[in-house]
Amino acid sequence: MHHNDTDPEEYEYDEYGELILISKSQLKRESQALQELGEVLVELPSSQLALIPMPDELAEAVALARKITARGGRKRQLQYIGKIMRRIEAEPIQQAVDNLAANSAREIARLHRLESWRDRLLAEGDAALAELLDEHPTLDRQHLRQLIRNGQKEQAQQKPPKSAREIYRYLREAMG
Repeated sequence: MHHNDTDPEEYEYDEYGELILISKSQLKRESQALQELGEVLVELPSSQLALIPMPDELAEAVALARKITARGGRKRQLQYIGKIMRRIEAEPIQQAVDNLAANSAREIARLHRLESWRDRLLAEGDAALAELLDEHPTLDRQHLRQLIRNGQKEQAQQKPPKSAREIYRYLREAMG
């Protein structure tokens, strides 16, 4: 008997209740995606992993995989995690991982905006400060002006950027 990608492996109902055929290759892709999601779980920092909703069996398998250092053993454990993932509803886990990634990207973008404001304040002085205060009127003008002056002086004297760090820290705390 000759096998190819369209050999039926499983049937499933679509959203209209019609019986549809799932190919082996499609099942293999889905299985691979679930195993990759399992690998992502293993690699997450503990603080983020704690935010992911998962059954105890999966949580235990992930915790064990994090402890295994031998390549072969780790690979087998990741395959086991993939097997567990195929038996459970993985969508909430995928959603939680996606949310973490989105939050992380937003936080990185926010920090880049703060760095950009700090650099503009040091380069452009009062013009940039006026623009920043238009957007964020609750910021302390006097304090920022003093930090900017100190930062510009440090740059001119090629001293360590102590005030530049203070500007960044102030913006991060004040702009939430």
